[in-house]
Amino acid sequence: MLEFDKRRNQLIQAKYKYQLQDVAEPNLYRELFEYSTVPKVAFNNRVVPMSIPDEIWITDTTFRDGQQALQPFTPQQIADLYKLMSRLGGPNGMIRQSEFFIYTPKDREAVEKCQALGLKFPEITSWIRANDKDFELVKEMGLQETGILVSCSDYHIFKKMKMTRRQAMDKYLGVVKQALSHGVKPRCHFEDITRADFYGFVLPFATELMRLSRESGVPIKIRACDTLGFGVSYPGVALPRSVQGIMYGLRHYAEVPAELLEWHGHNDFYKVVTNAATAWLYGCSGVNCTLLGIGERTGNCPLEAMAFEYAALRGDDNGMDFTAVTEIAEYFEKEIGYRVPPMTPFAGRNFNTTRAGIHADGLLKDEEIYNIFDTSALLNRPATVAIDAHSGLAGIAHWLNTHYKLHGEEAIDKRDPLCQAMNDRIAEMYADGRCTIMTPEELEGLLAECDPQLYTKLSQYDHY
Repeated sequence: MLEFDKRRNQLIQAKYKYQLQDVAEPNLYRELFEYSTVPKVAFNNRVVPMSIPDEIWITDTTFRDGQQALQPFTPQQIADLYKLMSRLGGPNGMIRQSEFFIYTPKDREAVEKCQALGLKFPEITSWIRANDKDFELVKEMGLQETGILVSCSDYHIFKKMKMTRRQAMDKYLGVVKQALSHGVKPRCHFEDITRADFYGFVLPFATELMRLSRESGVPIKIRACDTLGFGVSYPGVALPRSVQGIMYGLRHYAEVPAELLEWHGHNDFYKVVTNAATAWLYGCSGVNCTLLGIGERTGNCPLEAMAFEYAALRGDDNGMDFTAVTEIAEYFEKEIGYRVPPMTPFAGRNFNTTRAGIHADGLLKDEEIYNIFDTSALLNRPATVAIDAHSGLAGIAHWLNTHYKLHGEEAIDKRDPLCQAMNDRIAEMYADGRCTIMTPEELEGLLAECDPQLYTKLSQYDHY
């Protein structure tokens, strides 16, 4: 039997409908996940077609998954970051949604503060336990959508929940129906999908969810959660670790629309950004992220990374304000006390600082030689030059002004005695045989030595 696929404008053989495989023993993919060895990457050389959705966007879990790795944010901190996030996402809603806990009075105060801002994007959604009380709370707070945990690997179904696949699927479908009965849009978080039996459980469950969605007329989202970062994007890699295979299967066999699909990744194997981009390229509209990639263990996908990835893939920023990234990083350091790793792309204090002497020389002549793009214009972060024996008074003044963000009357002139004092100390070090670039920490120490009063004043503020 043939069907005409409007997405591809092709005649396609009728899609196979996968049925639940209610096995007696869990499929733990021991050939891949021995636990005593590094997980293996297996290939079957099956290549699926790229299928980029008409619209792609970012969703956020900073205030749910992200803050579980830090000391909990205060309601005011959440409201401040939410406002900055909205500015970063822009008026077109590139950051489409953000999810919140609503368990405690403090959680709910944070939601109310964000609601009071009256911002269209990101839409505020929740993450709850699956019970009547929490569903009612979602409605009382004026929220339209909530996340619900539906673990899908046999590690979780058999080992944690002590259930069979049939029991788990029946329980999950009951919870989704419960949400629908309360007038709440469910977002089903397919936990541990990269260790799950894709054909034996994931596809049959997703197919049932889409049937429920069609019958109820309510969109039911599926968030594919790469809980331990096992996802791989190499061409021809085999399931369950194939990111593109998961996206293709959910789109093609379970017929999940792109706009109802999200990818949620973790960075355990350094693949989080590439995996999220791959999800976009192979049919998923939403990628779920956190500001600065915060999150348990190795963290989530950095939201700012996917903002730039979008611009690279689409060729425009769709109204995003990238300068908000700099302010978000500053807020984390000044107000929350979170130290952004200095080498963090786009946000760390050293991400656009060159240290090698020959590189520094090139940057001073034309910053485009060694800067990734115009960071002054896009991020309000001018490129900086590390200091060595040949930097001179001008180089030291430039470093001080850019490092401490001194402008106008606050800016330090190269003729300032401070620059001469620091230059003399630097010259002594290199005369004694030093050959490496001065680090920011060393230069801060020199400033403290040469002008303790100014150092104390400038050190009241975190910087990059």
